[in-house]
Parts: sequence; C-alpha cells; structure tokens
Amino acid sequence: MSDYIVEMRHITKRFPGIVANDDVTIQVKKGEIYALLGENGAGKSTLMSMLFGMYEPDEGEIYIRGEKVKISSPNHATKLNIGMVHQHFKLVSNYTIAENIVMGMEPVKKVLGLFPAVDMKKANEDIRGLSQKYGLEVEPTDVIENINVSTQQRVEILKMLYRKAEILIFDEPTAVLTPQEIEFLLDIIKGLRENGKTIILITHKLEEIISIVDEVTVLRDGELIGSKLVDEHTTKEELTKMMVGRDVLFNFDKNQKAPGAVKVELKGLSASNDKGLPALTDFNLTVHEGEILGLAGVDGNGQKELCEVLTGLRKADGGQFLFKGKEVINQPPVFYINSGISHIPEDRMTTGLALNWSLKKNLIIKKFHKAPFSKNGLLNQKAIDAYWDKCQKEYQIKANSGEDHARALSGGNQQKVILARELDDHPEMVIANQPTRGLDIGASEYVRQKILDARNDGAAVLLVSADLEEILQLSDRIAVIYDGKIMGILPAGTDTNT
Repeated sequence: MSDYIVEMRHITKRFPGIVANDDVTIQVKKGEIYALLGENGAGKSTLMSMLFGMYEPDEGEIYIRGEKVKISSPNHATKLNIGMVHQHFKLVSNYTIAENIVMGMEPVKKVLGLFPAVDMKKANEDIRGLSQKYGLEVEPTDVIENINVSTQQRVEILKMLYRKAEILIFDEPTAVLTPQEIEFLLDIIKGLRENGKTIILITHKLEEIISIVDEVTVLRDGELIGSKLVDEHTTKEELTKMMVGRDVLFNFDKNQKAPGAVKVELKGLSASNDKGLPALTDFNLTVHEGEILGLAGVDGNGQKELCEVLTGLRKADGGQFLFKGKEVINQPPVFYINSGISHIPEDRMTTGLALNWSLKKNLIIKKFHKAPFSKNGLLNQKAIDAYWDKCQKEYQIKANSGEDHARALSGGNQQKVILARELDDHPEMVIANQPTRGLDIGASEYVRQKILDARNDGAAVLLVSADLEEILQLSDRIAVIYDGKIMGILPAGTDTNT
C-alpha cells in the first residue's frame, strides 16, 4: 500500500495562452497538514481544482490511497472523500446554515408513512452535533446572509465534514479573516489533523506555514520549485526566496521628509451602517500632505463606512469633511474623482473592478470621456491601447492582453490594475482600504511601495488595514479606531505593546 494518501504525478494543465501547471508532482501523507505555497497566479488553485474534479489534467496521473483515479467532477471527488473550501464561498445566501450543509444529501422522513419529505428537524440536530464535535459551533437555523464571513467559512468546513471528507482542501482560507479569526481557524485545522484528517492548505501566508504546516511545496509560474519539511529552523526569508525567486523587502525606506500642510480634516463626522445603526460617531481626524495616516483596528468598527463617506458612496449623517480647506461633505462620487481623490477599495471583486469588462476599460473607467481617450464623444482606441501598454509595463500586470476580462486575472494582478487606475494620475488624496488583503508577499511588497511612492509624491494617504505589520511598516502616524471612534493617535515607531 502507498505511503501517500494523495499523489499527483507529472501534472500539466494548459489554458489558452498560458500553462497553469507544468509537469508538477506532489505527494501528501495521510494525517498531515500539507501546504502549497506560491504567488498569486502560480498555479496552486488550478492544481487543487484538478484534485477536486473541477478540471481534468492534460497530462499526468492522480492516485488516491495508492489507486489511480480519473476525477471527473466534484461529485466524484466527494465519493473519494475529498472536500474543498473555495476562496470565494459557494453558499446560497437566503438558505439556512443547515439547508446549505445538507443540500443534495438531505435526511428524509415519511409523512403519513407514505410521502417522502426533507426532515429539517433531524438536519438541524445533525449539524448542531457535528459542529460541536469539531469545535465549529454554529446555529443551524441562522440564514447565511445574516452571518459574518468567519461563520460562513465554518459552514463550508461543515459541508465537507458532513460528506465524510477525509482529504480537506482549503483555498486561501484566511484571506478575508481578522487576526483573531485566523488564529481560531488555524486551531480548527490543527484539530482536524488530530481527528485523522489530511489537510491541503493553499496559501501565500508564510506565518501560517511556519505555525501549523508539516510539509510545504512551492510553485512559481506553474512550475514546481521544491518541497521541504517545516520545522523550527524554517524561516520566512527562506520560503520567500523559493516563492518569489529573490529577496523581498520586509522594511521600506520611507524617505523621512516632514509632512506638509493639513489636506484632509474630518470634524465630528457621523454615519450609519447598512442596517441604520451608528457606524461613525463624533469622528475626528486630520491627514497632511505627504503623510500616510494608518487607521488600525479590527474590521467592522466603522472603517468601511468611513471610506464610503469620503468617496461619496455613503451619505454622512453629520459633521464636516474639509478637503484643502473647503467643505466637501456628501458630494456624488464623480465630485471626489474630479477633485483628485483616489480610492483603493476593500473588495476588489465587487467594488474595485467591473469583472466582465476588459482590462483596458477598467483602466480608463474614470476618465474615458476625457482627452486623449475620447474626442467628440468617440473613443480613441489608439490612445487607450498605448495607455494599457504603459500601465501593463509600469505596474507589471501579468495578462495575455488588455482585452482580457478582469475576472481572468489573479488577485495580485487585479490589484495592480486598480493601482494603475488610482495612482497613475498623481492623486492629491489616496484612500487605501485593506490594499494587500489576499495578496502574496511579492505583490504586497509592490503595492506597499506604490503607496509610499504616492505619499512621497505629496498625496495625503489614509491607509486602512487590519494588518498591524503593514500599518507599522508604512505609517507616519497611527490612529486606532474602535466602535466608530478614534481611541488615540500615535507617532510612527511607537512601541505597540505599551
């Protein structure tokens, strides 16, 4: 019998214009936490999508428990006890937790002893018991649209466990979680290993690998770079060099020049969230020209509403927003665009990009009506093509063509398109909300340097991030937000443990 529960031998997968996986071999032992590490677009998710039956390899073989298999669909993978939690959850928003978990495998009872019907009482009891067994407590009757992201992820894990998955694939499981939620999830994953499950973790986060992984395999541009056992001697620098192929900056030269005059002033700002409850209360803040003001805090304390008020996506209930000394509160989004305020939004998939539009259209979406991109109401395709060529080169966007849809790009390259659009015109203010969320270390380094460049160019930068390391690396001053209020402001370099 094979020593490995999963073997993927010499796997090659091609898509038009790209080789996603090129002769990749991995071997996973039963009961271990195994990581696939690589930059966005390295081929990690494609490889695991073949293991889950979403694609079939063009070349190569897959063995499960020593037997050669051809996994033709996710249903086939489920029968082989393989489960997968996707980066973007696949849940029905208006169904309950239990309905989502048992879908397709519903317990059935007989009504009047004759007519089959779904036994939701039993389903709720089964899910409650399963969630307690694995430390994934949920309320089975809660509706998906009313629960937070962390709980939705628990639902996805319970879906796998309900289907008796023994091989659990997690695709970037911590990309949208807070630090506290990440710590909880990693404990859950370790608990699953203790219960005999085999975990395959797709990630680009080095801390996760060093803290819980037994073995890691690194992919770069679809090719296998190498595998290694993880122990107390494994370092971030070592893994980074394997992943990126070069040394990556963990500290940045911030060009220590004094900030200029106050460019942004918020006085007594108040705003409500989507449920009409207070999100910002008596919020006061200033940002200077040539300064990065880092806004630190756990997600859900008013950061989203603040960014939307400052970009015209949400009405403020009261207070003042002074930009270069002038009151600009509650203007339409186009006003802020024309005023030189750029916005790198929290969610690039829903707010940052028009996913079904071409990359060229996404780049000019804020200025398509201006020269040189149009004249007399007609688009100047030559100018648009030249602008795409410039931005692709300068911002290192990996794409086959500017005609590609935005949804075809990896997360890192999607973020580079947003950066090109928002920073290329030398804005006077930059609102960067979670700018490196979900990005690998190489892409994160690039994004952070671009934000520093904007600051050095004189922009007033409001950096909103749940990543404390990012806040400390980039900020000139750090403000802490809690429950919609500023709790204090610290100069850069302050010991955050005090």
